[in-house]
Amino acid sequence: MISIVSTLKIALRALWVNKMRSALTMLGIIIGVSAVIVMLAVGTGVSRKVSSQISSIGSNLIIIMPGSSTQGGVRMGGGSQSTLTVDDAEAILRECSAVAAIAPMQFGNAQAVYGNQNWSTGVQGTTPGILEVKDCGLSAGRNMNEQDIRSATKVCLLGQTVVDNLFGSMEPVGQIIRIKKIPFTVIGVLESKGQSLGGQDQDDTIIVPLSTAQKKLFGRTIPGMVRTIMVKARSTEELSVAERQITDLLRQRHRIGPNKEDDFTVMNLTQVLNMAEQTANIFALLLGAIASVSLLVGGIGIMNIMLVSVTERTREIGIRMAIGAKTWDIRIQFIIEALTLSLIGGIAGIIIGSTGSFILSTFFDIPSVVSLLSVLVSFSFSGLVGIFFGFYPAYKASLLNPIEALRFE
Repeated sequence: MISIVSTLKIALRALWVNKMRSALTMLGIIIGVSAVIVMLAVGTGVSRKVSSQISSIGSNLIIIMPGSSTQGGVRMGGGSQSTLTVDDAEAILRECSAVAAIAPMQFGNAQAVYGNQNWSTGVQGTTPGILEVKDCGLSAGRNMNEQDIRSATKVCLLGQTVVDNLFGSMEPVGQIIRIKKIPFTVIGVLESKGQSLGGQDQDDTIIVPLSTAQKKLFGRTIPGMVRTIMVKARSTEELSVAERQITDLLRQRHRIGPNKEDDFTVMNLTQVLNMAEQTANIFALLLGAIASVSLLVGGIGIMNIMLVSVTERTREIGIRMAIGAKTWDIRIQFIIEALTLSLIGGIAGIIIGSTGSFILSTFFDIPSVVSLLSVLVSFSFSGLVGIFFGFYPAYKASLLNPIEALRFE
């Protein structure tokens, strides 16, 4: 019967005799495992960052933009034609059953001033529904209401970046700021949303009533026209239905014939963002697969050293077999030696990889998250590498003829 404990002692003794060679052999596994840990950590970190940015933008989002115009035979970009109105937005909310909320928007840039502080930022003119559409809350104050829209009240909501730059540690709600030299009362502060997928600061914004923006800040070339309509579908499953309902309704309202091109663009932003998330996940798997190659190289190094060890210890193998060691005793001994090398290397690799991931996220601002799954996968894979690449040398050792092995010099 095979004694695992005694075989393990023999294996460890053999590895200790050749400390330097064992350490160099483990180096390949250490590099491989640490590379897998770091690559998977970076991939997971990027994926989670994309996911958090998607959730910060809002769920089930559809964006409607005006179509493109043609000037002098040259087709301008999307949004260059004024085709969307506030009435379109209200009709979408009223007649499209798959739509939960809408927010028509007019936007531009402006200088905001408070006391001796000033800050250039983006100003969005919209309706109270914007908070529901973007899944955004308030950290202080209140939202705009329909009375603010009807009366074109000079009130505003501030993003956290604007608050930090204009007020510092002061309480902004109730204070009066000037936007394009026009006084606005701060009625609320938006919850922090962080950066968007494009790296834009979502907290660097001011929200004012749509009517106020049109009449007092940006003007309007055509009454009732808006730059964009943001729409929130009732659920992810109804996104396609909402998209189709919106397209049919706007074509009908804009009197577009059957063979005519749309004078607007409907973008399912959630699908685009989900594709970005899937791309990030594939990126994480690709990084892990690339790093796994170095782990396989480490396994080949183990097999190479174990084959050398079998040759060097041929006489020892012959003596053990002569005094009664079975074939599987010899195989288990060399498999345990290979497995010990790979597992010790795996543990060291996990420690080094986790430390490297921490350094990347702390000092270089590279998103990296070491998950328990990546640690378990790396450790298990290093063990499998040891067994797989240690089996052939073990098998070769077990086939030695005891008499010939004893004669080996």
